[in-house]
Amino acid sequence: MSKQTRFTITESNELMKWLQAQFPEKGRNAIKALLSHRQVSVGGQVITQFNHPLQQGQEVVVEWSRIVEEEPVIGLTILYEDAELIVIEKQAGLLSVATDDEKELTAYRQLTEHVRRKDAKNRIFVVHRLDRDTSGVMMFAKSEPIQQKLQTEWRETVSERVYIAIVEGKIRKSEGTITSWLKESKTLKMYSSRTPNDGQEAITHYKTLKTSANCSLLEIRLETGRKNQIRVHMQDIGHPIMGDKKYGAVRNTLGRLGLHASILAFIHPVTGKQMHFESKTPEKFTRLFQN
Repeated sequence: MSKQTRFTITESNELMKWLQAQFPEKGRNAIKALLSHRQVSVGGQVITQFNHPLQQGQEVVVEWSRIVEEEPVIGLTILYEDAELIVIEKQAGLLSVATDDEKELTAYRQLTEHVRRKDAKNRIFVVHRLDRDTSGVMMFAKSEPIQQKLQTEWRETVSERVYIAIVEGKIRKSEGTITSWLKESKTLKMYSSRTPNDGQEAITHYKTLKTSANCSLLEIRLETGRKNQIRVHMQDIGHPIMGDKKYGAVRNTLGRLGLHASILAFIHPVTGKQMHFESKTPEKFTRLFQN
């Protein structure tokens, strides 16, 4: 059966009776389901009333694939989706995945609902995370094998991971590389160890884009992707991320964390194609340097 069937009405009738006459193999409940699921339109208008009057010359269209209206997602935009991946742009303030405090409104939860509208068995899998107050590009996998492939081959697969950051103070050294070994305290706060191999190696490259009297706009490229890596490394050099009270910041001019995931480029785990996604720097960031 085709996905859509069109008819032209030849004589007046009621919609329910007419549909039953056209599809005698379908029971009354199946016909009612077509109407309740908004799969029948008359003259270009979706009709759900079974007793809707039909007039000669009107066109009736039956959509055989169930129409599911997308509920609006909050705090994110889907940039790309295929059978293996889903790439989004996340706003600051939205959790990537659930915590003990927040069970409902997360990127993970909303995207799970999104993929399950097509098939109730569909799932998504976390590949990497962005902190709640970090905005920008991130991706999820649609199967466990793809998730594992991306995570185990992350450094070989991801060709570019760029952040834009606003840090406190005017950086004197215009660019540099920060290397340390990251560890997590009992209070779940990350910190740097200078002892080789004492923790997870973390490498961050930064370049200054603009400066003002009390803050700097940086382009940051990650060689490794450790938890809170940028935040810890910026604190290490005495220029914490603006708004990052946890890691030493005293100013919050932005009203949010001054960190944005600008570029994510990677090799597609199935097609081998080079993928590139970019998110525009928030206006709040650039506005601080317009004087």
